[in-house]
Amino acid sequence: MKLGILGGNIGRTSGINIDAIRQAESMGYDSVWTAEAWGGDAVTPAAWILAQTEKINVGTAIMQMPARTPAMCAMTAMSLADLSGGRFIVGLGASGPQVVEGWHGVPYGKPMTRLREYVAIMRQIFAREDRLQFQGEMYQVPYTGPGSTGLGKPLKSIMHPSHDIKIFSASITPKGVETAAEVADGFFPIWMDPEKYSVFEGPINKGLAAAGNDKSLLNFEVSPFVTVNIGDDVEQCMVPIRGNMALYIGGMGARDKNFYNDYAKAMGFEDAAVEIQDHFLAGRRDEAMAAVPAEMIDAMHLVGPADRIRERLHRWKQAGAEGKVASMLIGTGQPEALELIASELL
Repeated sequence: MKLGILGGNIGRTSGINIDAIRQAESMGYDSVWTAEAWGGDAVTPAAWILAQTEKINVGTAIMQMPARTPAMCAMTAMSLADLSGGRFIVGLGASGPQVVEGWHGVPYGKPMTRLREYVAIMRQIFAREDRLQFQGEMYQVPYTGPGSTGLGKPLKSIMHPSHDIKIFSASITPKGVETAAEVADGFFPIWMDPEKYSVFEGPINKGLAAAGNDKSLLNFEVSPFVTVNIGDDVEQCMVPIRGNMALYIGGMGARDKNFYNDYAKAMGFEDAAVEIQDHFLAGRRDEAMAAVPAEMIDAMHLVGPADRIRERLHRWKQAGAEGKVASMLIGTGQPEALELIASELL
């Protein structure tokens, strides 16, 4: 199993710990991932990290598709791959309607249609087999619609990409996972219970079958985010995770359109998901946090004393051995946590 580190911070500052990233690189971690929401972007820190490392791959988790044209994303990917010797990974996501329409000021549209068309356009650009032409539901290249001059013409990338640029998708809905398995090289669920791969199994199998060309889990990577927090008090180690999960399950979307809430239900925590959302949307943040079950945190993250984490890592090792998890993308601010996970899995 490969290991990655979540290295990009969504907050008041970029907050990137380059020393921790270099430590992870020296221990054999495969990748580091940056992020964006409605503040700092994911690409700039990715470039900054690539410039200060030598071996580790750097990906975006995620670049928001509605914020960039597919061609712009391809240009960015080709540039960073070329400058880094092929160490850049594209990580895409649809984001959510509140951010897309409330921050970027563009229609949310159909996220899976967007992903399918977006990846198809990027792969055309990378391949350079012909001038770019694409007529889809969401993207038309060259554009000839309202406001166009009629002067657009098909173009071929001036840059010749010499590296295989992987494309990952952030997906947790059944249709999203299916589409990712069909068109992408991997996907990263925000959380995952390694013993409940069954939640994704059906959609992944459908997507792989639709892709054809004998595509399988050997060339489609499942790479979940996993928070690691070492400490003597298990409950205290869970506190920051409770806050994060309560925010996503309770507040990342409207009551009837929250993908994370639906996902928590699919993972077997239906009653908790309802209670968390009820509290969060009513402004009761503390109660929402308290409603996140310890069992949910324990199923998807690694917390507590080092020996406890070592013991619970067996679940992840088994999932890796069965080919159900390709990478664990570790979120932690503790150097000792990076060392512990590396000592057990690398």
